[in-house]
Amino acid sequence: MDSPQIPQPPSASASGWAPPPPPPPKPPLRRLLRWVLLLVLVISLVTNCVLWMVTSNLFSGHSGPSERFHAGNRTAKDKIAIIEISGTIMPPFTDRTLRAIKHALDDKHVKGVLLQVDSPGGFVADSHQIYHRLKELAEKKPIVVSMKSLAASGGYYVAMGAGANGRIFAEPTTWTGSIGVIIPRFEFIGLKEKLGIDSKPLKTGEFKDALSPFHPLTENEKAVWENILQQAFERFITVIDENRQPLTRENVKKLATGQIYTADDALKFGLIDAIGFEEDALKELKSVAKVTDPKVVKYEFPSGVVDLLLGSQARQDPAAQWRDWLEATVPRAMFYCSWAPAIPHRIP
Repeated sequence: MDSPQIPQPPSASASGWAPPPPPPPKPPLRRLLRWVLLLVLVISLVTNCVLWMVTSNLFSGHSGPSERFHAGNRTAKDKIAIIEISGTIMPPFTDRTLRAIKHALDDKHVKGVLLQVDSPGGFVADSHQIYHRLKELAEKKPIVVSMKSLAASGGYYVAMGAGANGRIFAEPTTWTGSIGVIIPRFEFIGLKEKLGIDSKPLKTGEFKDALSPFHPLTENEKAVWENILQQAFERFITVIDENRQPLTRENVKKLATGQIYTADDALKFGLIDAIGFEEDALKELKSVAKVTDPKVVKYEFPSGVVDLLLGSQARQDPAAQWRDWLEATVPRAMFYCSWAPAIPHRIP
């Protein structure tokens, strides 16, 4: 019996079609070299990113300030340093201000400091820390204050760091004064009754929840907090009395109603020495420091990459948000030109 015939594909010569030739094999050495170069590139990129973040954080977050040329003679050895205090006086910016003050104190080429203040004030402790270090600086080098749009409460308190011989300039539209202390407090009693909620913390002493917004202050609680406020207030009065020669303690007490004063009124009452702009304050400072053509530099703390990354991560962290809310409920005596509490925040 004959075996079945298996059909054969037409030959290339018969149909005119031929399969494409197989690609030539890639040399294994070339393929390996390509992967090695790619790996080196990735490692290099990662290493450079890490070094960038570390050095950026090193020079902007934990060391002294950088100096940006502001005016005057670029090549002069003698310098006038500008230290700016702006916004709410509170961590983490207090630490940067303190480091700027120390930098000016340690730099032998800095002959004087222009203190620019544009602040509604802030925490009592932070304001006094800055004031204390400025007083130390003023014993070695002259300080002249240039008030911007707002230099109130703690903003005025730190200006006293220029000392009894320091001159204070305010712009024509500056608001200053607001001498006093405030402990922000809310009261939610009506809301509590309307919503049917209550707060009954477990506590070890009568005053552990003294500023709770869910119950009115008792007479004993009022006495405790009034004592704290009065001590901080008396310190504020003393700081002004010691550093403003035109004023007596009684004068200061009459002005310490928490009232905001315009530049004209502040000059009339002896809270400032002159109405003028930055250039007027600089001219005065050059005269006091006995320098004619100095280099004027401004101290700055640029935000580092690590600050940006950590700040972005923290904003998305529920635990960090909860911590911020808890910190906002902590009672803090403040030299602050506002009825509302300062919201704790971090860099940037």
